[in-house]
Amino acid sequence: MNVNKVKLYDADPRVLTAFANTGVEFIIAVGNENLQTMAASPAAARQWVATHVQPYIPATRVTCVTVGNEVFSSNDNVMMSSLLPAMKAVYAALGDLGLGSQVTVSSAHSVNVLATSFPPSSGAFREDLAEYIQPILDFHGQTGSPFLINAYPFFAYKANPGSVSLPYVLFEPNPGVRDPNTNLSYDNMLYAQIDAVYAAMKAMGHTDVGVRISETGWPSKGDEDETGATVQNAAAYNGNLMQRIAMNQGTPLKPNVPIDVYVFALFNEDMKPGPTSERNYGLFYPNGSPVYAINAGSGSGSGSGGSLNPYYTSMFSSSSKLAVSTTFLTERVILLLLLQAIVIFLQS
Repeated sequence: MNVNKVKLYDADPRVLTAFANTGVEFIIAVGNENLQTMAASPAAARQWVATHVQPYIPATRVTCVTVGNEVFSSNDNVMMSSLLPAMKAVYAALGDLGLGSQVTVSSAHSVNVLATSFPPSSGAFREDLAEYIQPILDFHGQTGSPFLINAYPFFAYKANPGSVSLPYVLFEPNPGVRDPNTNLSYDNMLYAQIDAVYAAMKAMGHTDVGVRISETGWPSKGDEDETGATVQNAAAYNGNLMQRIAMNQGTPLKPNVPIDVYVFALFNEDMKPGPTSERNYGLFYPNGSPVYAINAGSGSGSGSGGSLNPYYTSMFSSSSKLAVSTTFLTERVILLLLLQAIVIFLQS
């Protein structure tokens, strides 16, 4: 039992300090609100790295900094134009401080940066984003960093439950779909989305950049119009996904490249605005009790309840990865997160 990779949406010093000398790898983040400043001021980027990265290495394994999150969903031209310069500034700062060989730089994008995602071989980025994405891909190719995608098959199912097969999005047995151009067969939507990103990058001249899923998950509760947001479906999605991860399985296009996925999220974010589903992606309630129990070997949900340690035992394999947001959590919940982290490692 061991969670060995965690993605944060900030650089919370309490979390980074709590995980010192545990061997856990961290992705930390520069917020969207900082992009314009860092793009205009290399000194600001250097100060951020000196404050949020340098003090924690090597005790805490910070391996990647994400600069911005879903920037191209903002429709903010200034922010979009600032993204790559900010990424380059952080990359340069890491190099200047002697951390360039240890920490990569990337940015997480919504899967909606794709104009076409099916069939996967026809994957293409939106034309209106090409001027931004092309140089970002060039940056990834030059620095050896991954292209990060936040992918949620739940949204596709919610938008069109009559046409999208629930077993197909939940990794459950189904006839699958075939790509007519490659003759490759897909038995789940997430893999099809990953391969669509590979195809879109290839169309821009890049076969040298890896794809990592920086967020995926399924809500356990939603509003009346959020079809499919149930405890049973959330348990099935995450359980079946964990089973695939444990198999070191690749996609049909890249069968020898194990999928690299971060499950969102550790806690329900009870203070987060928006639809009910936005507050219910967590594996745990804010009080620390599990939202549902899943078995990564069976791929089926089993309701709610269960104690903390048995839940972790059934939930996590040696390659488990979590996306942890503290933005909409109370101080008490953040401290609970740290306490649970200590429990996990004491009993690993």
